[in-house]
Amino acid sequence: MTDYDSPWKEALDRYFELFLAFFFPHAHAEIDWLRGHEALDKELQQVVREADLGRRVVDKLVRVWLRDGEEKWVLVHVEVQGQEEADFGRRMYVYNYRLFDRYNRTVVSLAVLSDERAGWRPDRFGYSLWGCTVGFQFPVVKLLDYAADEAALEVNANPFAAVVLAHLKTQQTRHDAETRRAWKLRLVRGLYGRGWSAPDVRNLFRFIDWMMDLPEKLDEQFWREVHEYEEEKRMPYITSVERIGIKKGLQEGIQLALELKFGAEGLKLLPEILELAELDVLRAVLQAIKTATTRDQVWPVWSGRPN
Repeated sequence: MTDYDSPWKEALDRYFELFLAFFFPHAHAEIDWLRGHEALDKELQQVVREADLGRRVVDKLVRVWLRDGEEKWVLVHVEVQGQEEADFGRRMYVYNYRLFDRYNRTVVSLAVLSDERAGWRPDRFGYSLWGCTVGFQFPVVKLLDYAADEAALEVNANPFAAVVLAHLKTQQTRHDAETRRAWKLRLVRGLYGRGWSAPDVRNLFRFIDWMMDLPEKLDEQFWREVHEYEEEKRMPYITSVERIGIKKGLQEGIQLALELKFGAEGLKLLPEILELAELDVLRAVLQAIKTATTRDQVWPVWSGRPN
């Protein structure tokens, strides 16, 4: 099953400023990006736990500063489920007022709808009784709207153009693995010509590879084709696609091993492990999990902490 949530979360973490520039340019223009921005994940998680709204989706809470010097909090709620949800507007409202009530900050709620129902565009919540009226409205963008101009997405220099096109093509090729392979290769080739830095190319390569999953035989064919293209163009950005594939496999193996051996407590190590770059260290971590009797015995492999 295709994992939409994790790639979107990683893209938001890495490219929040460009996310706003692509989807909400008016909001982006009001922010003083020279002052940076700060993720407020702990604050959001606290509110989410208290709200108890069921299934989690990809959300992001970020502190930014406006050009006039005023501080604002921006709640970005990225909807990634593939079907209509009747309570979506209510959920946006609850997140907004709980954050405002808890922290006494102005909170801006934005939504990206990545489902496949063209007519589903919730952008408000409210009720009225006996003259008492409550109304809440928030900006929404719909990924399906971008499907009408795929050619523009392919040449757009904003990384989220590639993110959106990969998402749309993943949905469109759900039952056609061969077409998905062809589009996946086309998207990867397109990464080289947009003027991005080598790290950006690698990050977006990872996003596309993560989202556009393929059956084993087609996946092997895809990796061969990417390697051949890399050699043909002599492009230095992705220096070894085999290395990326090995790293991804090691990370997935470590995640499975941690969960099977130590359960939820073991998975708490995963964020640190995913930051490791050296393959030999990842291999050592996987080996350590096999022989460790407690989760804490795995830490010293990369952290230098004593047992």
